[in-house]
Amino acid sequence: MLNLQLAKAFLKHRLYAKTRHGVHSPFVYRFLDIVIYDFKPRKEFKAIEKLREELLQDERIVAITDLGAGSQINNKKHKPVKELAKNALKSARLAQLISRIAADIKPANMIELGTCLGITTAYLSKAVPNAQIITIEGCPQTAQIAKENLERLQANNLELLIGNFDDRLPEILQKIDTLDFLFVDGNHRKDATLRYFYQCLPKITENSIIIFDDIYWSKEMQQVWEEIKNHPEVTITMDLFWIGLVFFKKNQAKEHFKIKF
Repeated sequence: MLNLQLAKAFLKHRLYAKTRHGVHSPFVYRFLDIVIYDFKPRKEFKAIEKLREELLQDERIVAITDLGAGSQINNKKHKPVKELAKNALKSARLAQLISRIAADIKPANMIELGTCLGITTAYLSKAVPNAQIITIEGCPQTAQIAKENLERLQANNLELLIGNFDDRLPEILQKIDTLDFLFVDGNHRKDATLRYFYQCLPKITENSIIIFDDIYWSKEMQQVWEEIKNHPEVTITMDLFWIGLVFFKKNQAKEHFKIKF
């Protein structure tokens, strides 16, 4: 039933979504042209994708500590790494998009909620080598494998923290003046996701971006997305179905875009 609902939502999204040629906002058109639809291969992607291929064959068993809403596929307490790599990692296409977004914005700092095996984290690290990145993972055994992967890929500009987002995120926010880039990739519960959004808002500037993963994951997540879109400090949102982008540009009219990707 859940997969059927997701398929229906996807078809509806494709029906109404636009490409850059259906967009009149100069800011959004430029972002789609330069970032979203820039599919040129980059040499820094090769090592990350080679590691992904190895993880897809990795037979090691991980004891899962899940502090969020669980998995849509299965909620077994022990899983092989290759199963996590297959079902939990962002696809290369999506991870590379997130990397391009970071490279375009050039944030001084980034927070990632949900490290998993560290593949998207590595993409962020390579996208902005001078940025300070903090990534949080709730599962200690998964975090250990992520740590090994990030060290192998020489992703040296980041700190990996283990623990509950509810505990770790406020600690981080107390130590920074502004937050340039936030990727919310875990705990797909309505109350939790909105809590992270509102906790981060005081640190947001007009040049910040928040990326929410799986905005169609459930009816609750769709409600979250609608509330965030309607928040008065949010000016532009881009709904790419798999992820939602939130901007806070003060000089932009409030507009919401469904984008084909």
